[in-house]
Amino acid sequence: MEPPTVDELTPPDRTLMGPGPSEVHPRVLRAMSTPLVGHLDPSFIEVMNDVQDLLRYTFRTENKWTIPVSGTGSASMEAAIGNLVEPGDTMLVPTNGYFGGRMESMATRAGGEVVHVDAPWGEPLDPVDVEAAFEEHDPDVFGFVHAETSTGVLQPNVSELTSIAHDHDAYVIADCVTSLGGVELRVDDWDIDVAYSGPQKCLSCPPGASPLTLNDRAMEKVLSREEPARSWYLDLSLLEGYWGDERAYHHTAPITNVYALREALRLVAEEGIEARWERHRNMAGALKAGVEAMGVEMNAPDDYWLPSLNAVRVPAGVTDTDVTDYLLEQYDLEIATGLGDLDGEIFRIGCMGYSARPETVSYLVSALGDALRKQGADVDVEAGLSATSGALGR
Repeated sequence: MEPPTVDELTPPDRTLMGPGPSEVHPRVLRAMSTPLVGHLDPSFIEVMNDVQDLLRYTFRTENKWTIPVSGTGSASMEAAIGNLVEPGDTMLVPTNGYFGGRMESMATRAGGEVVHVDAPWGEPLDPVDVEAAFEEHDPDVFGFVHAETSTGVLQPNVSELTSIAHDHDAYVIADCVTSLGGVELRVDDWDIDVAYSGPQKCLSCPPGASPLTLNDRAMEKVLSREEPARSWYLDLSLLEGYWGDERAYHHTAPITNVYALREALRLVAEEGIEARWERHRNMAGALKAGVEAMGVEMNAPDDYWLPSLNAVRVPAGVTDTDVTDYLLEQYDLEIATGLGDLDGEIFRIGCMGYSARPETVSYLVSALGDALRKQGADVDVEAGLSATSGALGR
């Protein structure tokens, strides 16, 4: 067999404004080019310590059990659900977005029984409905999505939801994949037992090492399981040996990805977490102002608009994929179409991390306006650009 001829890698230089990944900060890319050391090297132990301290700051938690899971955000999701949900446990999951469905799949594979708290796609959970679901089903674990990537909805009243769960002696798992480092999230103050995230969204870091935090109460449940978690690789009772005090071998950590996460989290700490939340609100607010002034509707009402992921209604007479294809071909700009119940009805536009800056927001509004106008949509591109410029103070 002849060896294949493969050209040098030359991926396109895209502006990433979809639901993730976001653009990676140049400092993070530089960190990834630094030399490898062993995953048990004393210098890497220091890197591990730094990452854990920085993750606690970003999650707003004092939890000892705060680690990056080796894998994408779905790995930290499965680590959370697959360890906390034991065979025979009942898990309450939402129906108001795509990732509630993924929670259900993972809980079922872990041996749990799944029950639902209902809300339409594009709306948050109502605490009244959560209370009713607890009264009916008495679940052991409650999962909710803090920032639903499929609908552009930010869940308000988080403390109310966790209070309901704890009144029923249940554990709370929060999906924070599209909120960590971008919108207000306070794990300790909001009494969240387990939170997981991904690095490729508001942290502007390549996927590969995904944040997870558990409080002592949750970790006690994990360590007292009658049978081990079904995944050896994601078994937190084993990972505790590597990320805990012992620093004993479990698997080879993705060293370069941990470097990248460390640098991404350094950027969070340098900016300040609350200033970072404000930047995301301001940049996404300018995007939102431009879209609305153009004559296009947002999917989520202001009360639960998600700054890091803006769901924009597809105008009448426009085909969503024609717009996204045009943006890729003409502008090297990525946005996404809808999922599930909202397939064909919305554009999903990220405003996350390094992508949440004035030049990318202005570029997005201009390019989107052009793409919609080419499709025959009734849009006022100039009004959109003026509104965005005004919101950015330009």
